[in-house]
Amino acid sequence: METKTDNWTVPNMEQNPKKKGIIREWLDALVFALVVATLVRWFFFEPFTIPTPSMEKSLLVGDFLFVSKLHYGARTPKTILQFPLTHQKIWGTEIPSYLDWIQLPQFRLPGFSEVKSGDCVVFNWPGDTIYPTDLKTNYIKRCVGVAGDLLEVKNLQVYVNGKPQQNAEMLQYRYLLETDQAINERIFNDLDITEYHSIPGGYAIFTTAERAKKLKEFDFIKNVILASTPVGTPNDRVYAFDPATNWNEDNYGPILIPKEGMTLSMNADNIRKYFTTILRYEGHDKVETQNGKLLIEGKVIDDYTFKQNYYWMMGDNRHNSEDSRFWGFVPSDHIVGKAWLIWLSIDQNNNFVLDGIRWKRFFNLIN
Repeated sequence: METKTDNWTVPNMEQNPKKKGIIREWLDALVFALVVATLVRWFFFEPFTIPTPSMEKSLLVGDFLFVSKLHYGARTPKTILQFPLTHQKIWGTEIPSYLDWIQLPQFRLPGFSEVKSGDCVVFNWPGDTIYPTDLKTNYIKRCVGVAGDLLEVKNLQVYVNGKPQQNAEMLQYRYLLETDQAINERIFNDLDITEYHSIPGGYAIFTTAERAKKLKEFDFIKNVILASTPVGTPNDRVYAFDPATNWNEDNYGPILIPKEGMTLSMNADNIRKYFTTILRYEGHDKVETQNGKLLIEGKVIDDYTFKQNYYWMMGDNRHNSEDSRFWGFVPSDHIVGKAWLIWLSIDQNNNFVLDGIRWKRFFNLIN
């Protein structure tokens, strides 16, 4: 279009923009969606699926959760060369989804809550030595002790600072059922007991104290025995095991949970309890022991001051949970977020998907 002024022809300065092709439009939309989804996942909420029964019956295998990054504050990315919306592998393959060539210092943004005793927390498993911190395998457990707490397990009961901790409502243990006959599967189903197997002389099950009590009412069950490990029975798999104390998973500690700024004397007992923590999570290049002494960068350390907070995590399914009793403290920089909401739940043992949907668990807040 042109405009005539006197005898001059003036070109119209408006130009029609060139339209994007449909492929370009789809690519722009895809990139935008990936950027938004990545930012939401990093800084606000991240989906998580319960993979193991360590939190039964508080959380079930097949529960799909949203993990809030807002509660404790989101961590800034550490491994930035990563395929979007992946964790360790590219979906459906064994191909690593990241390159660890660049590792940035990690910081935590302000949150509106601290990690509290009783919280269900998702964290990077400290025992995972294969991946960078932010890509370690995700675990979910209940926090039972925070930085500065003195924790002890006595005859199954957790004590914090000398006081018994309030147990989770659906806390489970292993029980032995003595019976001389097969138990109909319907009985276990009616009591919502999903973990059981036959053993010589009966069954081994995982359930709550209340449901174990109901089993005692059946005439064909001769006895229901709580399968606890007595005091003094050693289990060398527990964290910081010492033959002199004979700690085990049901009688453990006392152990002091490190707090940022806390200084402890590095005597033989504390070296046993904290050497692994100082070695792996405190950012030193060289940590070792010689002649019963702690050495950092070749220098003897008589007293050590911790650089970050630590936490003690345990599963609600106490006798079927690999937790802090076996691999120790969870560092603050390994905390991913707070388990917040169940948005979907599917019983993966059900052959028909619709029958396996647990409708009553939809949109339940997690306590």
